[in-house]
Amino acid sequence: MSYQKYGIRPELVGRVKTKMKHPAAKERVKALLQGLTKADLQDKAKVKRLIRSVAVILNEPLTETQQEQMVAFVLGQKIDPNNTFHLLKLWSMFR
Repeated sequence: MSYQKYGIRPELVGRVKTKMKHPAAKERVKALLQGLTKADLQDKAKVKRLIRSVAVILNEPLTETQQEQMVAFVLGQKIDPNNTFHLLKLWSMFR
């Protein structure tokens, strides 16, 4: 998996995936991410804030190292939320 190259552990991804199956948590995360642009997802400070916010919503405590690994992953993917191919690529990575 691509995220493992950034030091993100599969156990963490599994816990987050399970928590995202709860409709209330999913809707809160979707609302937080609504309207993001590619520029937003290339801004290290914004990405770190988003990761912290999602961690709070999902009640998933993250260490500083885990946060940095996730920021590096998001920046490394060069995600364009308006590009369907990018979203499909991410979906396939975490399914």
